[in-house]
Amino acid sequence: MKGLFLVLSLFLSSLGYAQQVLSPNKKIKVVVEMHPAGQEGLGQPYFKVLYKKDAAYIEVLPASPLGILREDQQFVSNLKLIGESKPVTIHDKYEMLTGKRKRCENFGIEKTFNYRNSSKQSLNITFRVYNDGLAFRYTFPNRSDSSFSIRDEATVYVMPKGTARWIQPFDQSYENFYPLYTDGTTEKGNDDWGYPALYKVNNQPLWVLISEAGITRQNCAAKLNNKQNSSLYKVTYPAAKKNWHGGAVSSLPWKSQWHVMIVGGLSDLVESTLITDVSEPKSFKETKWIEPGSAAWVYWAYNHGSKDYKRVIEYIDLAVKMNWPYVLIDWEWDVMSNGGTLKDALNYARAKGIKTLLWYNSGTDWLGATPTDKLLTHEKREKEFSWLNEAGVSGIKVDFFAGDQQDMMKYYIDILEDAAKYKILVNFHGATLPRGWARTYPNLMTTEAVYGAEWYNNKPTLTDKAAAHNTTLPFTRNIVGSMDYTPVTFSNSQHPHITSFAHELALAVVFESALQHFADRPSAFYDLAEEPRKFLQNFPTTWDETKLINGYPGEMVVIARRKGKLWYVAGLNGQDSPQTLNLNLNFLGNADYSFQLLKDGVDPKSIVSESRSIKKTNTLQIQCLPRGGFAGVISEKQ
Repeated sequence: MKGLFLVLSLFLSSLGYAQQVLSPNKKIKVVVEMHPAGQEGLGQPYFKVLYKKDAAYIEVLPASPLGILREDQQFVSNLKLIGESKPVTIHDKYEMLTGKRKRCENFGIEKTFNYRNSSKQSLNITFRVYNDGLAFRYTFPNRSDSSFSIRDEATVYVMPKGTARWIQPFDQSYENFYPLYTDGTTEKGNDDWGYPALYKVNNQPLWVLISEAGITRQNCAAKLNNKQNSSLYKVTYPAAKKNWHGGAVSSLPWKSQWHVMIVGGLSDLVESTLITDVSEPKSFKETKWIEPGSAAWVYWAYNHGSKDYKRVIEYIDLAVKMNWPYVLIDWEWDVMSNGGTLKDALNYARAKGIKTLLWYNSGTDWLGATPTDKLLTHEKREKEFSWLNEAGVSGIKVDFFAGDQQDMMKYYIDILEDAAKYKILVNFHGATLPRGWARTYPNLMTTEAVYGAEWYNNKPTLTDKAAAHNTTLPFTRNIVGSMDYTPVTFSNSQHPHITSFAHELALAVVFESALQHFADRPSAFYDLAEEPRKFLQNFPTTWDETKLINGYPGEMVVIARRKGKLWYVAGLNGQDSPQTLNLNLNFLGNADYSFQLLKDGVDPKSIVSESRSIKKTNTLQIQCLPRGGFAGVISEKQ
């Protein structure tokens, strides 16, 4: 009888009837169905996503195509569903050394659908439906020693016209803004879009963030393209470049990366760990040497400061006075002069109890930035990392990567694995978006992939856009991983900022990064009043818990992060007019608390300090200047 039921269900599915996968809490439903293909045979698999609101399911993703193309054959049309697995319950617990939450736990249901193409070759599509979203990937399960190319996908995410979406036009460094669009087109007619992609379900308080995770050496990274139709965002692989393949090359079996959709309210998205949930567990056990923390950074104020020994010493002294464990010595350290060499600077830092991080060019000829070509091969990395160990250097910042091709994915992973052998921390700059590697390789502290404060050096654009941009990033880029924005600047670089001092202070909390590089010149930090200076001196960079209190992309954000028994809270006004930000304290326990609040004063360059007694039943209304903000620390009364 069971066999008859399975045959019947597969027959109905082949005619267009649907299969479904429900999340454990029954809120998210994924429907997988076959669309008929006329007389030529069976058609193409599609999926759609629904979310239960009150008593009814609401469509958050209309029926969207699935499929993948190999160089030798296609797995898009004329596919036949030949079977499906039983639902498998997923309950995973793990700890992160970085990110928005230390102890992570997720619940999901996994189901795999087995297809055959017209050549009777197998394709599996596995869906995992979690309580906060879903992930799916393609697998070629057969075995073969010969290699083949995966050229493209037919995967599409449908966003109907009028859907509010925040997506950045694609740039290989992911250093772009996330403008609000409703029609899927840009003024420049750009067709390529980078992850993550955020959109709001029409007429509903529901949101979706699309990205990907779990990339291995078998994969390239993908982007989205809507050239054929502005409402259809197709998953697209990088084209061939120089001597690099386009798409991916592998033998069988082969698995794609996980395609990830986080679904729910904005707080569900911001607090989600789904990107690391679907990534592989850590690849090495001993992690006591991994110590996140704050760092003094010379480049923002002095672009060529790292080749000036005396300037580097100023920043080591800044780290000492601000109680920051690290100093980052940026490019051109290999030609350091003016009273000392790199060796002298490292010795000085060690004597002061400050750990050092060094910048490296990944191997491009960008701006002639040195040192170059010290990491390109395993042999060179072994030599360099051995020397770093002898010199007492704790970590590296690797810059100027050259795209999302499979070769680059292998390069990232090779750096992380080789660095871990020598207990070296890693920060990727000019790099691809985080895709869950921080779980697999916990020595990955942070990644740039953001239009950050460094751009005050390059163009005047950020001056007017920073406030709105800063209130968009918590709902886009920073959801998917640590973000090296290099925040908290009170003075000006080449181009001025017009965000308030309290807004800048709040960025330390709002932007999560396991290595938080504070960017300003030493005098700017020394000139702070006592309370904001203490706030930065005692600042943690990893969190036990994160809560979104309030927010809307481009307008404002209020966020709280817990470290031990302390809650750090912050809010940003993304608008050019004054705004009152509401801080609802219902995330606290039932005790009495003290709140040290740092907020806008009468002008943008003043920070007012206030101490308040609070309870979880309170909602504070905090007045913010245009482009203003607030930050503070909540502690339980003894």
